[in-house]
Amino acid sequence: MKGFLRDNGLSLVLIALFVVFFVGQAVFGWLNYNDEQEEHHQPQIGFMQYLTTGAFGEAVFENWESEFLQMGLYVVLTAFLFQRGSSESKDPDKKEEVDENADSKAEGSDVPLPVKKGGLILMLYNHSLSLALILLFAISFVGHAVCGAKAHNEEALEHGRNAISVWQYLFTSQFWFESFQNWQSEFLAIFAIVVLSIWLREKGSPESKPVAAAHWKTGG
Repeated sequence: MKGFLRDNGLSLVLIALFVVFFVGQAVFGWLNYNDEQEEHHQPQIGFMQYLTTGAFGEAVFENWESEFLQMGLYVVLTAFLFQRGSSESKDPDKKEEVDENADSKAEGSDVPLPVKKGGLILMLYNHSLSLALILLFAISFVGHAVCGAKAHNEEALEHGRNAISVWQYLFTSQFWFESFQNWQSEFLAIFAIVVLSIWLREKGSPESKPVAAAHWKTGG
């Protein structure tokens, strides 16, 4: 058990933090929702009912959407773009191990099955990380649109306005405002770590260069 916790500590802590913050978002989102209901002289709702509202789903998916877009594009861009001196970049002056052709290592006993199979399976496996992240982005994007339309229609019903379809909601300024406000912040955060890691260090972290490394040294 001790070995399992040591070997998986990072993912376990991250998923635990996700659960804590997700529950916090749900609880305080519910309280805020009921505050707004009271302001508009509408009946308050229970916590479980709040979890089925468009407002909750929209808040969740619009954030997930931006995170997966950020990570998916970051994985793709770092495959061919460089930032000299950054721990987050490949070195533009040398060939990296991640650029090697997997076919030459297909005979290893611990090589992943797609590498042994080769062909189309290997072609897809070569880009499986970015494909998975982009798929998660697409799912979250659709979730944002569906729940956003539901939230819009719930509010419209309260004010006697007509409901709209998910397709129509995709063309509203509200949908794109929610998307862009999250997207811009995610890419600003990536820019910050890419550039700050040129000059700043965090001892012990693989996201940082060694403390004594020169500023021009690229990669971890």
